Amino acid sequence: MFQENTSTPDVSTADIDPRFVFEFEAYDDLDAGQRWSTWLDVEPLSRGPEPRPDWVVTSQGAVDTDLGILKTGKEADVFLLDRTDPHDPAQSVVMAAKRYRSPDHRSFHRSAAYTEGRSMKRSRDERAIKRKSTFGREVAAGEWAISEWSALNRCWSLGLPVPYPVQIDGTEILMEWISVDGPDGTDTAPRLAQTRPEPALLASYFDQLREAMRTLVRSGLVHGDLSPYNILAAGDRLVVIDLPQLVDLVGNVQGFDFLLRDCTNVCTWFQRRGLEVDPQDLFGDLMAEAF
Repeated sequence: MFQENTSTPDVSTADIDPRFVFEFEAYDDLDAGQRWSTWLDVEPLSRGPEPRPDWVVTSQGAVDTDLGILKTGKEADVFLLDRTDPHDPAQSVVMAAKRYRSPDHRSFHRSAAYTEGRSMKRSRDERAIKRKSTFGREVAAGEWAISEWSALNRCWSLGLPVPYPVQIDGTEILMEWISVDGPDGTDTAPRLAQTRPEPALLASYFDQLREAMRTLVRSGLVHGDLSPYNILAAGDRLVVIDLPQLVDLVGNVQGFDFLLRDCTNVCTWFQRRGLEVDPQDLFGDLMAEAF
């Protein structure tokens, strides 16, 4: 039988090997709506492409704080999220957090036509999605999140004007918040559909969009759901968003139909704003880039 020794050993700090001595700062408990940064919780491949922008916060001591909802959708909601290290204010950024909804609170409208030509790693998952079971709906949410994550990474690497993808964790994607300076501070960039640009800026917007579509087509890709409602006007530049349905131009039997529809959607908006553009001309221009 042993007796516990409760006496405090007489050890001087001078006797401790300095390799075992370190300084630390205590962090306060988190409030409601906060969590510790999930940056180190995800695998390296679930983090954005390198080189990363300087504003990406990678501190292990950073805290994520929900700032409120930015946009609601049928499949996902977008929130603003602040990631800041309280002991290093220089490491601070506000991001957009896109969270695909749970099976009980979403209604996916993505047509199966978008996924034509794609393959899933597990046949069981594919069968569950076709049966539309609860498990299948959960798999679908994850698949759409992964699809958007992959599309953002690919488009960013191609130099396309898309938000920088910071990380993916389950069905949550953290990405660059596209903002503009307004009279009351920093605001979310408006959708193109909400703007009334002057003629010179309108022409510049169309040139930017045409070049982005050319870049996609050269890589064998089509946005698939392009419209003035998923393009942001950040001052004098456009940023394309909402990419989970990115279509393989050749691998999808409706790839060219999706391309023509994208051309029609964007040209119709520019025509209504007074710019003389033709969807068939744009489609022909892009087809020339595809071959």
